[in-house]
Amino acid sequence: MTAHPPLQRLAVAYGIALEYVDAWGHRRSVADGVLRAVLAAMHVDAGSDEAITRAQDEVVQARCRQCLAAMTVVRESARPWRVGVNLPPRFASRKLAWRVLAEDGSEHVCPIGVPDAQPQPSSAPCLVLELPLDVPLGNGYHAIDLCADGTSVANAVLAVAPDACHRPAALRGGGRSWGLAVQLYGVRTARNFGIGDFTDLAELVARVGGEGGDVVGVNPLHALFPHDPAYASPYSPSSRMFVDVLYLDVEAVPEFAHCARAREHVASAAFQAAAAVLRASALVDYAGVSALKMRVLEMLYAQARDDARFGATSRWAAFDNYKTLGGQALRRQALFEALQEHFFARDPSIRGWPAWPREYRDPASPAITAFADEHVERVDYFAWLQWQADQQRDAVAQRARAAGLAIGLYTDLAVSVDRGGAEAWANQSLYAVTASVGAPPDVFNVRGQDWGLPPMIPARLRDAGYGPFIATLRANMKSAGALRIDHVMGLLRLYWVPSGAAPAEGAYVRYPVDDLLGLLALESERHRCLVIGEDLGTVPDEIRGKLAANDVLSYRVLLFERDASGSFNAPSSYPEAALATASTHDLPTLKGWWEGHDIALRAEHGHLGADTDLAAAMAERVRDRGQLLAALAREGLLPDGSPVDPHEAATLTPPLACALQAYLARTRCALLVVQPEDVFGVIEQANLPGTTTEHPNWRRKLPVPLEKWADDGRLHAVAARIGAERGSALR
Repeated sequence: MTAHPPLQRLAVAYGIALEYVDAWGHRRSVADGVLRAVLAAMHVDAGSDEAITRAQDEVVQARCRQCLAAMTVVRESARPWRVGVNLPPRFASRKLAWRVLAEDGSEHVCPIGVPDAQPQPSSAPCLVLELPLDVPLGNGYHAIDLCADGTSVANAVLAVAPDACHRPAALRGGGRSWGLAVQLYGVRTARNFGIGDFTDLAELVARVGGEGGDVVGVNPLHALFPHDPAYASPYSPSSRMFVDVLYLDVEAVPEFAHCARAREHVASAAFQAAAAVLRASALVDYAGVSALKMRVLEMLYAQARDDARFGATSRWAAFDNYKTLGGQALRRQALFEALQEHFFARDPSIRGWPAWPREYRDPASPAITAFADEHVERVDYFAWLQWQADQQRDAVAQRARAAGLAIGLYTDLAVSVDRGGAEAWANQSLYAVTASVGAPPDVFNVRGQDWGLPPMIPARLRDAGYGPFIATLRANMKSAGALRIDHVMGLLRLYWVPSGAAPAEGAYVRYPVDDLLGLLALESERHRCLVIGEDLGTVPDEIRGKLAANDVLSYRVLLFERDASGSFNAPSSYPEAALATASTHDLPTLKGWWEGHDIALRAEHGHLGADTDLAAAMAERVRDRGQLLAALAREGLLPDGSPVDPHEAATLTPPLACALQAYLARTRCALLVVQPEDVFGVIEQANLPGTTTEHPNWRRKLPVPLEKWADDGRLHAVAARIGAERGSALR
């Protein structure tokens, strides 16, 4: 297709890359049709030459209408700072000054002097300048006004950020820690209702601490869809601002202690029998778990309201305070869930706000106000559930501190949200709902990937003063000692796939990476929260350098750490500022990889590629296994009696699995995380990318109940080997 220069210039103005380098090193140009579709998803009409001209004019006019960006992000050490200004020419000859109201309440006035600007045509709509600002400000969010002859002409926020993210004391100066990364839903116990819950997580944290570990990572705990519990992917949430209430331990809700109705119901033979069936299942039955839990939670909410009516007001007053602090975000989350429940009850095909009656799709509409007034108790119920979840998650963090974990809970932030969920409904102008985040074809998925999640529109995010990004960080750093950012390359760029297009027909869109990293560092320092970036897949060199400069730990997976000859990298070659792990939830378990189960699985689902021979892939895996055995032997870690021949070592034994964790423990990486699946010899992986219902994703439970981990002995053996390599000891 012939290039269209005006279209390409418009695309570049909106951050759309005209080409990219694929996983095989080939340069791929983006077709004009893809550029038009991505622009349309950004609400920019590029359907004709006239529309492109209008859109280009609007870019210039929009810049000049905004004298100051809503937020300017600078680094503390870069003072005096430079603040970008789009100044109307009539102000250029006036006496300019900054007026600053610092976060601590202090006020400052800083004269600017005559700006040094290049001559501009008299018709120029504005002067594009960088004006100096030299005021003694600490890290934080400060209000700034640009004044001309003493009168404010523009105001904004100046975010002053530290140079790097927070690093816990235990990981400074060569300190190294370790812990587990669990799928919370898959934790078995004798007391839960068929899904791991916050009480289980607190017990698991204490157990890991007792083994000398410092961190417990979990899958994203984001709010999903109570009306449809079977829709269970933690990486496709309704909202990243709130919590999945299915993780509540209903018996730990304070009202349970004095709610006779709930206690009798839970103690009944029918309830206990149903709970026993759910616990015994090898897969999480989300619908069954939800049916049990939600009925009890309804009873406990009714008890809470009765307590408030009959004089026990302290708990309800605390809830009212929680709602006040939660503000509009909490109210809209609760409203969304009440509305979705309401419409779903009428028509089970209705899933998400785009399918609601039109008058309810705008959260500020009169219909929404009327619904909220008519369903006050139901809206309160969903807000109350979030309050309970918030309290139980906080209790996990408290348990981690009590158990002496140097880091504690390690949470996971999904790359985006479900387009039909609460967060997209509440922030419709922010999300490109006619595009999806994904990935171009690569060696692991030759067709590319469409994750079905709408990306944020960079220009809208900037116009919002990065408020949604900051709020998301705060919600997920709360109660956390570490935060994993899924697909951290999204801070620099995301691959957009227009609706209806194949994943190969997408384009990369650039984001304001330096601003986002600055805000990440600021919130990380404020929350004392380590940051880990999941930088797997196609990773531009630019983002690796920026992440390192901001002390965001890289993600190093044993299965990928190999040199050009195919040999596995020695532990000494791993970087210090990184998290090391054998595998992840999206990759085969160690046992699955070792025995080639993942290859058979990918072949079954058509993910190997048309030109790949299954037998050849299996033979290559045998060679890979031999390389890993050789790596263990070089380090003196090969267990006694273990064969070096990969054909003879076709099964991953517990001693071999333990040796592989010791191999990673020997690296300089600041953090090592171990999947319980690799401790207990699980062959199936948690998630098979590119599938939804074809594979039981996000449902598999661990084979060993938490109460029996000590008797099983395998975790203790792994912990002892890691402790010997890392210098950690039993607590």
